[in-house]
Amino acid sequence: MPGVVDLHCHTYHSDGVLGPAEFFRRAEVAGLEGVALTDHADASNIERVIEALRAACESERKYGVLACAAGIELTHVRPGEMPVLIERARKLGAEFVVVHGETPAEPVQPGTNRAAIEAGCDYLAHPGEITLEDAKLAAERGVILEISGRRGHNAANDHVAAMAREAGAGMVYGGDCHEPGDIRTPEGQREVLAAAGLSGEEIDKAQTAAREALLGAQGA
Repeated sequence: MPGVVDLHCHTYHSDGVLGPAEFFRRAEVAGLEGVALTDHADASNIERVIEALRAACESERKYGVLACAAGIELTHVRPGEMPVLIERARKLGAEFVVVHGETPAEPVQPGTNRAAIEAGCDYLAHPGEITLEDAKLAAERGVILEISGRRGHNAANDHVAAMAREAGAGMVYGGDCHEPGDIRTPEGQREVLAAAGLSGEEIDKAQTAAREALLGAQGA
């Protein structure tokens, strides 16, 4: 059973610098016991990315060392296209569907957070502009909200944590890893969560929620 995991990781199948095999090894060395590969996608590359990540996870699972799930991060997708692409991702075999949320660090189209939650994504990445109303909807729909480890996106972590706490929505750490230095140890993850204002109990809950989400996703 995996311990501490990271649910937001990119490889060279989008804009990361590592291949999946090297990413798995570096995550293992960092002390993680599971990862979700969630490369960026839109209508232009969704089939290719999901096929590649499923193959990578199938290969890794033969050895039983690192738990993994083949996911996707729908990125800068128009809100109106969200339901179609989320359904398409699942039919193609994506085990974990992430949506690139309304971060203050990028010009993500307003309404993306709400559209992603309503369309049934599993995980909303760096949703820094999230409203309390949308956080409540995420709690109702079981959509996890990310506390981000990535510079720029993490500027709104305290706001995301406050909205999630008030709404009763689930929070997890997400590294948004693109290169080796982004892969945080379990202790490093705790530091990011603590900086967002989470208590020790909330940090434990967030890391447990991430572990359970990965276990539920892998092989789905």
